[in-house]
Amino acid sequence: MRIIPFRRLHNRRPERRATCYRSAVYRPLRPWQVRERTFGSTPLGRRGLDPEQVREFLDLVAGDLATVYDALAESRRETDRVKDALRRWQSEQARARAEREQER
Repeated sequence: MRIIPFRRLHNRRPERRATCYRSAVYRPLRPWQVRERTFGSTPLGRRGLDPEQVREFLDLVAGDLATVYDALAESRRETDRVKDALRRWQSEQARARAEREQER
């Protein structure tokens, strides 16, 4: 993993607009980043991690991330659908109210 000095990270242009929950410089971890992550070997004479177990764990984490991102995308689509329906309903109600007031 590459470490970026704070001043370089701070001056970087964000890829997306900031949301109310995270700063603009935050970039979420993506499943492919987990799958492609590699670990250096340990120095001689020291114990290390079993690369196969690390790979299996990273695949599990990446799978969970993919599931979460899919659920988030579905939730956003549903939210957009509900907002559109609410806007249409509000427009119909405003139109009906205006017609009733004109009849008076």
